[in-house]
Amino acid sequence: MTSLFEPLAFLHGPTLANRFVLAPLTNQQSHPDGTLSEEEFIWLTRRAQGGFGLTMTCAAHVQRVGQGFPGQLGVFSDAHLPGLTRLAAAIRAEGSVAALQLHHAGMRSPQALIGEAPLCPSDDEKTGARAMTEAEVEQLIEDFIAAAQRAQKAGFQSVEVHGAHGYIVCQFLSSEINKRTDRLGGSLENRARVVFSIVRGIRERCGPDMLLGLRLSPERFGMKLDEVREVAQTLMREEAIDYLDMSLWDVRKEPTDEAFKGRSLMSYFTDLERGAVRLGVAGKVSTAAEAQYCLDAGVDFVLLGKGAILHADFPEQARANARFEQAQLPVSADYLSAQGLSDPFVTYMKGAFAGFVAAE
Repeated sequence: MTSLFEPLAFLHGPTLANRFVLAPLTNQQSHPDGTLSEEEFIWLTRRAQGGFGLTMTCAAHVQRVGQGFPGQLGVFSDAHLPGLTRLAAAIRAEGSVAALQLHHAGMRSPQALIGEAPLCPSDDEKTGARAMTEAEVEQLIEDFIAAAQRAQKAGFQSVEVHGAHGYIVCQFLSSEINKRTDRLGGSLENRARVVFSIVRGIRERCGPDMLLGLRLSPERFGMKLDEVREVAQTLMREEAIDYLDMSLWDVRKEPTDEAFKGRSLMSYFTDLERGAVRLGVAGKVSTAAEAQYCLDAGVDFVLLGKGAILHADFPEQARANARFEQAQLPVSADYLSAQGLSDPFVTYMKGAFAGFVAAE
């Protein structure tokens, strides 16, 4: 059996010291212009110090109009380079691989936040989003690639394209949201054109030293399990990416689609022909044993969200104790502060996750 503390090598880029990856987590700690704050710097570097093999930023928007939430880290301007450069260097100094997630919220960009109608593959009455022109789609692809180059210039060793959770790449993939009739809509091949163009462009421009990942979610947001599997399989056969990060919500759950019930959702990705492409999963991994369960089920690494919020040193705790379990919820604001969360992050956790932070 593979150990959680075995190194993990990829087709490109650096080797991870272990199988623990910090998931890309919304924290609302950056400045309004997207520049890195001291609070976000502390949050992330504490996880690198805590033993994560790869430390990933929150979703960083690649266009100003792609911002999805207040206090979001940006990577759409060279004005972001000083903070990003400082952060990447500090993560690397701890022996962790420095990774940045590339993001655009699309129709999920709040109009009040970006000051204009959000963008979407097609007009969306509910959100007030407008359909993008083909020229705007080409610019979107270019801005994802340029953001990857900016991250590389800052010293990040890895970038992950956010194609999950109903954000813009996911919106193009969704047959429910993407109603285009041009070469970017209709068939799955057409709907996947954006994500393939982005990852191929990043590989071409960033070269063989960049560790390139993609996050997908196989359900919700108009995603269909068989289509997500097909996209993942094609990417793996082409070795277009170095790793696939599957956001499953719960690594033990069965699919919601009745046609696929009877086995775990995770198993629909561990059974793909992966070649040299690595597979990671996220979803309610709260103990060392659950992390090991994922590896035993056939994945290559695990991404921790809430467990990493609760324990800056979750990997080191797991190394010392194979029965380690995350702290029982709710926890106090003071507890989270001691784990490197600022007041805005604690406030976000109170509002976003009922029962996570104890009432004062």
